[in-house]
Amino acid sequence: MPRSRFSSVLDARRALRVAFALVVLVAVGVLAVSYVTAPPTFPERVDSGQPVAEPANGTTVVATQGLGRKGWHQSVVGDSPGELVAVASDGSVAYYDDQYQSYWDVDLVEGTESTVMYAVAEFVPADECHASTSCYRNRILETNVSTGETEEIYSYLVRNEPSIRWHDVDRYDDDSLVVADIAEDRAFVVNTTSGIVEWQWDAQSDFSTESGGEFPTDWTHINDVEVLDDGRLMLSLRNQDRVVFVDPEQGVQKDWTLGEEDNYDILYEQHNPDYIPESEGGPAIVVADSHNNRVVEYQRVDGEWEQSWQYGDAVLQWPRDGDRLPNGHTLITDSNGDRIIEVDESGDVVWKLDVNLPYEAERLGTGDESTGGPSAASADLQSHEAEQNSGGLSLRSIAYAIVPGEIILGLGFVLPSWMGFSEAIVLFGLLGVLGLWAVLELYWLPWSVGVSNPIRIRRKD
Repeated sequence: MPRSRFSSVLDARRALRVAFALVVLVAVGVLAVSYVTAPPTFPERVDSGQPVAEPANGTTVVATQGLGRKGWHQSVVGDSPGELVAVASDGSVAYYDDQYQSYWDVDLVEGTESTVMYAVAEFVPADECHASTSCYRNRILETNVSTGETEEIYSYLVRNEPSIRWHDVDRYDDDSLVVADIAEDRAFVVNTTSGIVEWQWDAQSDFSTESGGEFPTDWTHINDVEVLDDGRLMLSLRNQDRVVFVDPEQGVQKDWTLGEEDNYDILYEQHNPDYIPESEGGPAIVVADSHNNRVVEYQRVDGEWEQSWQYGDAVLQWPRDGDRLPNGHTLITDSNGDRIIEVDESGDVVWKLDVNLPYEAERLGTGDESTGGPSAASADLQSHEAEQNSGGLSLRSIAYAIVPGEIILGLGFVLPSWMGFSEAIVLFGLLGVLGLWAVLELYWLPWSVGVSNPIRIRRKD
C-alpha cells in the first residue's frame, strides 16, 4: 500500500477512535451524573425524617409492587419487599411498612378516616407451607395509618408461580369480600368469618381460552374488581383488553363491555378501572390504559362508550391507577415513571411523590377510588397528551415506534431506580457504540486467521 494512502487510513482510524472515545466519555458522564444526583431511596428518605413531598389536600396512601428496580430476580425467592406508605397532607410520612413482598390494591375502609384495606403477597418457603415448592400467602389486611394498628381480614395460600398474587379485593358486604382471583381467572365472594365461598364467576363461562394470554398460566390476568351500587361487579380482564360488567345472576352484560381484544385504540392491557356513577355525571369509567401510557376516561352515551378525556405526558410510563378526586383533579399512579402525580382540570401537575414502582394510590377523604369525583364530561376537564408537553414527537414516542412496548416494559423492571427513560437510551446507545468500536478494532487488526488444518495466522497485506 502506498505510504500516502497508508497515512490517510491511519488518520481516518485515529479520527474514528477519537470520536468513539468522546461519545463514550459523554455517555458515561451523563450516566454518572444521573447516578450521583439521583434522590435517595424511599426508606432513606423516611429515616431522614424530612418531608418526602410537597403539601397536598389530604393524606395519600400508596402501595408499591416490590419488583423491578429493587431487584426483580430476588422477588422470586421472596427477598425484595414492597411498601405501604401514607404521606400526610404536610408531605411527611405518617406510616411506612415494607414487611411483605408485594402490596397491591388499597382502599379506605368505609366509616373510618384513616383505616385502609389492602392486599399483600407474603412469600412462604416450601417447608413452612408443607408443599413441594415454595408458596405465596395472599393476605387481606386493614391498617389504621394513624396508629399502625393492623388486623388480618382474610388469607389464602397459593403456589409460587407467575400471576398468582391477588391484585384487588373489594368489600361486598359487612361479612364478605369479593376477590379478583388472578390465579384461577375468576371473581368470588367469600365470607371472612366462615371462609366459605358464597358466589363466583368463572371467566370460562363467557370467554374462550383461545382469547387473552397463555392458558392456564396467565390467561385473563384479572387485576381489578369493583362492587357497584346496583349490585353489579365491574372487572378488569387485562389480557383480553376489556372491562366487563357482571350481573351476579345473569353473568357478563355484553352491551356494557368496554374494550375489544387487540383493539389497542380503546384499551391496551389496562389496570384499575374506576366507575363514576350517574350522581357524579356518569356512567363513566376512568382507567389506567397501561400499555398505551395514558389514563383515559370513557363516558356512557346512548348505550355506547365514548372517549371523553385522557392524560399523558412525556414521562408517563405504564400507569396502573387513576382516581378522580372531588375537586376535578386526577391522582395518577405512574408505575414505571416511579411517581404519583396529581393533575388539575387542565392537565397541569400540581403535586408529585417520587416512589419506586407504585401500584395504586388512594387519597383519603375523597371517597372510594373515583366515586367521589366528577366525570370529565360534567366537569369539562381538558385532555392532555404527551406531545403537548414535548412540542412534538418525543424521544420516548420514537422509541415506542421502533421497539415493541413489551420490551420497553420489561426493561422498566430490570433497570435501576436512578435510570429513567433518557438514561436508558443513553445506556443502550453507549453499548451500541462500544460494540461497533470493538468490531472495527478487530477488523483493523494486522493479523488474519485462516481456518484450515493446521490453523494459519498471517499478517494482512
